[in-house]
This record gives sequence, C-alpha cells and structure tokens, in this order.
Amino acid sequence: MEEEGKGRKTIPDTLAELFAGITASALLFQGVIVWLVKDRLSYSIGLWIGAALAAGLAWHMWWTLDQALDLGEAGAQKQMRRQSALRYGVVILVLGVLMMTQAANPLAAFLGIMTLKVAAYLQPVTHKVIIRLRR
Repeated sequence: MEEEGKGRKTIPDTLAELFAGITASALLFQGVIVWLVKDRLSYSIGLWIGAALAAGLAWHMWWTLDQALDLGEAGAQKQMRRQSALRYGVVILVLGVLMMTQAANPLAAFLGIMTLKVAAYLQPVTHKVIIRLRR
C-alpha cells in the first residue's frame, strides 16, 4: 500500500470503485423505486442511510484486512472474527433503531446496505468504466 503524507495510507482503487458502485446503485434505486412507494421521504432517507452504512462497511472491511495483514495467523483470524461481529452488530443496531423510531423505512435501509453487494458484483464493470473515464 502506498504511503501518502505523514503515515496516511491511500485507499486502494478497488475500494474507490466499490464506493462508486454503491453510489451508482443507490442512485438507480432512488430514481426507480421511489416512484413505487407511498412514503417517498421515508424511503429516500432509509435508502441513503443504508448506502452510507454500506460505504462504511466497505471501508471497515478494508481497514480490518489491512490491520490483520500485520498480525500472525491466529491473531488475524481473531481480529477478523471480532471485526466482522462488530459490523453485523452495527447493521442490526441501525436497522433496530430505524424500526423502533420509524425515522426512516428500515426495508429501504436494508436495500441501501445491499448496494454493497451490488457494487461488489459490478466492481469489474465499474473498474473498466473508471479506467475509460481516466483516459
């Protein structure tokens, strides 16, 4: 990983491409599905909460893997399990808060979280598009 400035690491291209995929799929879900729901504001807020959480989860996975590479095998496995449980807990907490407070649509938030999956599957396509845009 390349160093930038005072010990700060740059994010890898793959992570940036995941962020682009999360944003693109959330925009697609926003533009299409928002017209099919009754409470558009609640849907939109939920979707973007979920998409922001998806971006945070992607960053946290990258950070965890980066940290685990500096540990031994046993330490890395323990670190990965602990951090994975933390991510699941945060997702459950956010969805639970949305269900209890009705601040936003929790199903739309779940759809926003799933943009991470969409972005992961589309990453090879996103990579090609970004490479073409850089030319």
